[in-house]
Amino acid sequence: MNEHARSSKPADVKKPADFNPSRRKSRRRALDALYSADLRRESPRALLADTIARMGRDVPPHMAYATEIVEGVTQNAERIDELLSTYAEGWTVDRMPVVDRNIARIGVYELLFRDDVDDAVAISEAVALAEEYSTGESPRFLNGLLSRIAEHALARDRRSDDIGEHGPARDQDEKR
Repeated sequence: MNEHARSSKPADVKKPADFNPSRRKSRRRALDALYSADLRRESPRALLADTIARMGRDVPPHMAYATEIVEGVTQNAERIDELLSTYAEGWTVDRMPVVDRNIARIGVYELLFRDDVDDAVAISEAVALAEEYSTGESPRFLNGLLSRIAEHALARDRRSDDIGEHGPARDQDEKR
């Protein structure tokens, strides 16, 4: 992971300098697939593959990154949901609104598994999706949740592969 790029930028940046509108379209498409699959209890991979198949030869370039997101969230679902459960203060993953849960999954995937996406970008893009598709409280909730994961979980991940198991308040360094 690129440790220097991840820890130096604030989490509440509205439009980072490296804003990429094509990636925003990709995130929207990935959210659509993850959200629909979650509601229908279907495979997000199959749903997205069906969407792409219906496009025929006119598949836009942003669908490649949408596919990477869906694949990444699906492959790492257990770890992503564990982190969401650990750091979502007062919420379980199942209690989160479906759209927020899937925006958060995309955000955690980009925070943990994409070295080409800075933390500030992953968080601000998740907040932007929440502003567009969710309730008034959701952007703030997701900003706080993803910021906690970026701050605590990534620091723990750099020290060990034990990310998310103990949560931020139970870190061994904080007990001493």
